[in-house]
Amino acid sequence: IQRAYTGNPKVRKFRLKLRVMLTQSVVAKAARAVFWTTSRISFSAMEGFHSKAKALTYDSTGEPEKVLKLQELDVGQPQEGQLLLQFLRAPINPSDVNTIQGKYPIKPQLPSIPGHEGVAEVVALGNKVSGFSVGDRVVPIQPGQGTWRTRGVFNAKHFWRVPRDLPLEAAATLCVNPTTALAMLERFVPLSPGDVVVQNGATSAVGQAVIQLAKAKGLQTVNIIRDRPNWAETEDWLKKLGADVVTTEEKLLESLKQNGGKGPLADCKLGLNCVGGSSAVAVAKALCEGGTMVTYGGMSMQPVNIPTSLLIFKDLNFRGFWLSGRVARTH
Repeated sequence: IQRAYTGNPKVRKFRLKLRVMLTQSVVAKAARAVFWTTSRISFSAMEGFHSKAKALTYDSTGEPEKVLKLQELDVGQPQEGQLLLQFLRAPINPSDVNTIQGKYPIKPQLPSIPGHEGVAEVVALGNKVSGFSVGDRVVPIQPGQGTWRTRGVFNAKHFWRVPRDLPLEAAATLCVNPTTALAMLERFVPLSPGDVVVQNGATSAVGQAVIQLAKAKGLQTVNIIRDRPNWAETEDWLKKLGADVVTTEEKLLESLKQNGGKGPLADCKLGLNCVGGSSAVAVAKALCEGGTMVTYGGMSMQPVNIPTSLLIFKDLNFRGFWLSGRVARTH
């Protein structure tokens, strides 16, 4: 999780500027401390009910470092069907950045508080709320809840209780990346133990989840990452998660060329693409006849241009996946 999306320079720049904003703000002197790390927002615990909360807000879309403001907001008592929640962790996902920029399909009504994901503690319950108790830890199961705040009142049906012994960082990042990985492994191609999945972006949060879930299911994975100075360390780390093969786009294409189109393992039935551009082509070329490639991201900002020969001679299938989209809604 800590390594998720750290390869994206725009996300790294945004995180740095957010930390500078908070360091220079009055929140650093407030009784309730707010701590930011490179991959998550951390809030220290507070006891009892307070009528104020700290939140990052924006009233127009744009680059986060330009439109976000740290504000103190009033927090009311929970009404019927509502929960008063104290947020403990909230990550920064690329979808959060895109939402603030106005580039994401989810368009919140402005002014708004960003944050699709996080973990909170139940402070108080409104009338007719069942299944929750004060002190429970909960995560949002509906996007756009606005988790970049210390506390707030929310609709209880938009949250799910999680075990208290689940580490906070894991709970805060439970509902987007691991669920995306699981859905893609289960919803598109029937897979059996021994089958092979090829993916790019293997060091991303979804990529790590794919490796671990695939290993638990008895699947093999071919994992494409960028070349880097600490290659041996990164390869070792991914293999400890359960990766079978760790390679680069260039090495994979060379292997396919030398072996008559055969990949480093058996034919791949399923390919997962979060990068686009030439990396997506490498994933497609590693697929077996009739294989399926699922695109769930485009971190390179390059289009997915598939050679005509792969469509004609391999009869490949190309699908898209968005956790809040049609496939997720129908399942």
